[in-house]
Amino acid sequence: MASRFVRSSKYRHVFGTCAKKELCYDALKPSRSAWDSNKVTASTKFVGVVWQAVGGGSFTVLRNDQVGKAPNDLPLIAGHTAEVLDIEFNPFNDNIIVSGSEDCYAKVWKIPDEGLKSTLAADDAIQVLKGHKRKVGCVLHNPVANNVIATSSTDYLVKIWDIESGSANCSVSGHVDIIQSQCWSYDGSTMCTTSKDKKLRILDPRAGSVVSEVEAHAGVKGMRSQYMGKSGRIFTLGFSKTSDRQYAIWDPANLSKPLAQQNIDTASGMLMPFYDDDTQVMFVAGKGDGNIRYYEMVTESPYIHYLSEYKSNVPARGMAMAPKLTYDLEKCEIARLLKLTGTGIEPISFCVPRKSDIFQDDIYPDTYAGEPACSSSEWFGGKTCNPVLKKVEPGADFAKKKAPVEMKVEKVKEEKPMSEAQLKEEVERLSKKVAYLEAELTKKDVEIAKLKG
Repeated sequence: MASRFVRSSKYRHVFGTCAKKELCYDALKPSRSAWDSNKVTASTKFVGVVWQAVGGGSFTVLRNDQVGKAPNDLPLIAGHTAEVLDIEFNPFNDNIIVSGSEDCYAKVWKIPDEGLKSTLAADDAIQVLKGHKRKVGCVLHNPVANNVIATSSTDYLVKIWDIESGSANCSVSGHVDIIQSQCWSYDGSTMCTTSKDKKLRILDPRAGSVVSEVEAHAGVKGMRSQYMGKSGRIFTLGFSKTSDRQYAIWDPANLSKPLAQQNIDTASGMLMPFYDDDTQVMFVAGKGDGNIRYYEMVTESPYIHYLSEYKSNVPARGMAMAPKLTYDLEKCEIARLLKLTGTGIEPISFCVPRKSDIFQDDIYPDTYAGEPACSSSEWFGGKTCNPVLKKVEPGADFAKKKAPVEMKVEKVKEEKPMSEAQLKEEVERLSKKVAYLEAELTKKDVEIAKLKG
């Protein structure tokens, strides 16, 4: 009789929990655009959402603690003349956000520390990135170099900008159809893209060339790609010939065939990948459904192991992963995804169940510090370096950047006045505790006297 072995994993029992209604962002008007972008982004201070606008393009930025029902006169960033398609915060500066639009421009905006107080117009942009001839569908900051951003457009070009000077120092051609997604490698030296022609491409952005390409998924619907951190491998999501949703794992050095490929289900919505390199857990969220599957990635065959699935009957319009520096270490939170629905944003926390309340350092290795490893001039000059990491510990940094929604709850609890009955009950409880401690002290005094005698 064959024996069965259960694979050992710290993350086998990770569970997802949606935030309570009062800790969600409500009464929002997210974009209904058919363009395949995440439509929501997050930093340690703010959350950004692409807005449903008429006669122009706009998005809004909310403070992390600005939960609950949004006001009717919520300030917007309305500086584009056509619909906004993608937004992303600068990973090294929480107050800087970049937007790409159908008006062919990408624009850089500065958000005040206290958040938006009034609507920003086109003249309020601190930088305008002008160079694409058609709509800008994706904006993405370099993970190691300061002020370096990649944009892709339906003119089939990927441009690499120095946003400080506003110039496109590199341009990559070679795509023959609409670019649907782009991703930087761990050290920010290469990129991968997926395109409507079903191909995954590896780019050398500084050389302005396509290094290699392969037909990743046979289906005609959209694809996404995601570099898997230090491993260097690439995870893609797409559709099979029979329109099944599927994933594949690739070795960039050899794209002749995938390291692994598997159908997921038969749903029709696009899939979005979110990878945590610290835990090697890949989260796969579907548009149009509310489910989030998560997998543990390993270095040897079969390279991927299914862990579990978070299920919800509320469909997602988009998704973003919150920065690690905002996680609640006491709850052993290893990921927080912000799920964009038709009317708001639901934070979903993924936690490792642990009985002890001691800091669990085995699930918190050194993490992304949010600090640049090199300048834009160094990167464009050919310098390659790994991201700056920092030690994860329940100290000052994490205490300061702990999720503001949680801090708001604590504040409400502190400020809520106690009733007269509750005060009496608390006084009685404390009196009993004092009496018990006094009795214990008397007992100890007697024992000490006996020892001395």
